[in-house]
Amino acid sequence: MSQSHQQPALARCPGCEEPLDTGDRFCGACGYDLSAVPTRPGDRPTMALTVPPAGPGAPEAGPDGAPDHEAEAVRVRHDHRGAPGGAAAADAAAAAGGVAPPAGAADPHGAADSGDFPLAAPDPRTAEHAPAAPAVPASGAKVCVACRSGRVDPDGYCENCGHAQPRERDHMEQELDAVAAVSDRGLRHHRNEDSFAVSSTALPDGSPAIVAIVCDGVSSASRPDEASAAAASAANEALLESLPRGTHPQQAMHEAIVAASEAVNALAQEPAGAMEHDTHRHQNAPACTLVGAVVADDLLIIGWVGDSRAYWVPQDRSRPTARLTEDDSWAAQMVAAGLMNEAEAYADDRAHAITGWLGADAYELEPHTAAFKPDRPGLVVVCTDGLWNYAESAEEMAAVVPDDAQERPLHAARVLVGHALDGGGHDNVTVALLPFAVRPQGAGSAREAV
Repeated sequence: MSQSHQQPALARCPGCEEPLDTGDRFCGACGYDLSAVPTRPGDRPTMALTVPPAGPGAPEAGPDGAPDHEAEAVRVRHDHRGAPGGAAAADAAAAAGGVAPPAGAADPHGAADSGDFPLAAPDPRTAEHAPAAPAVPASGAKVCVACRSGRVDPDGYCENCGHAQPRERDHMEQELDAVAAVSDRGLRHHRNEDSFAVSSTALPDGSPAIVAIVCDGVSSASRPDEASAAAASAANEALLESLPRGTHPQQAMHEAIVAASEAVNALAQEPAGAMEHDTHRHQNAPACTLVGAVVADDLLIIGWVGDSRAYWVPQDRSRPTARLTEDDSWAAQMVAAGLMNEAEAYADDRAHAITGWLGADAYELEPHTAAFKPDRPGLVVVCTDGLWNYAESAEEMAAVVPDDAQERPLHAARVLVGHALDGGGHDNVTVALLPFAVRPQGAGSAREAV
């Protein structure tokens, strides 16, 4: 069926002169509503719009004889913006299917010879419907990532083009002297439920201690993004408090995981009915996984709960790599029990069902910690399953870590996140990299696990 009687065939947008295609309802460049463009009268007889007598301040009468306040509001808005006069007024009236009043007709607002005429609907050719000039952001204001000129309002939308802006947590990066981390929302999730914290401090003897914490919110739980952020922050703060006091790094890591657990548990203590307004929120307790690493005093300390992982990648790639954590997951349990091999277990749909996590509904908190004393330089990779899903074994992880990761950890972290995104980006992706240097005298390797 022809649509010509519903929408005029225009070659260019009335707002920005962008060429249009047949059937366009909105301008692809400026978003102009093409349905607002008046159609040509065609075969319909031209009907004059009766101008009611204008008394001082009297509103225009509607079809039933009552004052038409809507028409009055339209006219006031039109007048406030500045109405066209003369030929422009005649064009506007004709476009609306009517005729313009004769020159010198009384202005409905008492302005004689103004040429203004109240229309039943605003004329799309007036300034009111012209594309708004790009707003110039004030100094220090956030600029739109789409149009690069509009100011972003508090709700996260551009005031110029209306484009929704990326949230702060959609992509995060941080680099210190000896640690770097990158987190990305990925390509499938609507928000980033991962979080991280990296920091450095000094031990009582003045030697440095480097900290990296990575947390992955449990998507099936309530407020997973808040849970991961609370856990990462609490664990980091606990380590920064205990390490300078001389607490052994492994004990400090254990206490940090307990502190993180308490922070996540506190999120579950919401007043009754606090979530009634949001029917889309899950009602179970907030939860997340955690993996952390501390490099201090020639020791490498790893702590974890859940299925986020830590890997060791030696600087000399001819030497063996290693995975430093064991997942708290269904697949790991099946492998440990000898019921499946690793390939079979991780191919199962239940593979990523976790058996350990931080949260008020966790069965029992069992922080895992392990201490290593590497005898060669290397790199510690601390990450969520959003990365290791695309490089599961230690050998696969080492293969995607750039050769210069020791010198450029932030660049390497970006490369690893990019590897996950290139692989599909099905989950949030977070990775922290800690270069490990060995003192000149060296030492034998040892391992203590709890």
